[in-house]
Order: sequence, then C-alpha cells, then structure tokens
Amino acid sequence: MTPGPDGGARGWATVLDALEGEVLAAESTLRSDRHEEIAAWGRRAEDWVPPSSLGPVPEDLRERAARLLQHQLAVAEELVERIIQSRRQRDVAARMSYGPTRPVASYVDRAL
Repeated sequence: MTPGPDGGARGWATVLDALEGEVLAAESTLRSDRHEEIAAWGRRAEDWVPPSSLGPVPEDLRERAARLLQHQLAVAEELVERIIQSRRQRDVAARMSYGPTRPVASYVDRAL
C-alpha cells in the first residue's frame, strides 16, 4: 500500500510525535530521580524500526527528525550515565552494609 500524496508526511509527523513523546517521557523520568523507573528504561530491549509503509522521511520533516535523533541520543547517554551511577552507589552501599564491623574502643581505668 502506497501512501497518498500527503499520507507519508502525515504518517511521518505522527511517528515523530510518538517518538518525541517517548523521549520526553524518558527525560521526565530522569528529572524525577525515581531510580527504579530509570533502571526500567535501561532494560527496554525493543529496537525501533521505521515503518516501511511510509517510505522515506519527507524533506520538510528531515530537520525535525535530525533534531529528535540528537535529543534521543542525549537522553540515552544520560540514562546510561545514571544507570551506571546508580549501580556504583548500590555497590558502595552493599560493601558498607556487609563489610566487617569496626572494633569498638574500650577504655580501662587503671586508677582503681
């Protein structure tokens, strides 16, 4: 099925809107500082596949698509950094919690 004269542009605009919504949602999660939700973004495994039924991105939407890609890459990089930071903090906390206990100081009064 081939898109109509403007069907590809409308279709791509809808696709770009959806992708932008995903990026903004990921960015919002990062700003909220909810560690479990941030980690969940890192566990997402589905790769995005451009819809083949729409054809190439129309010329008038290419700049928007390029800006969106840069935004996606920046958010993805920040997600990776936050996930790594969170894992490091978790590892440090685990070492502190399960490390050997420190000796307790004891004082003996010899004057008695």
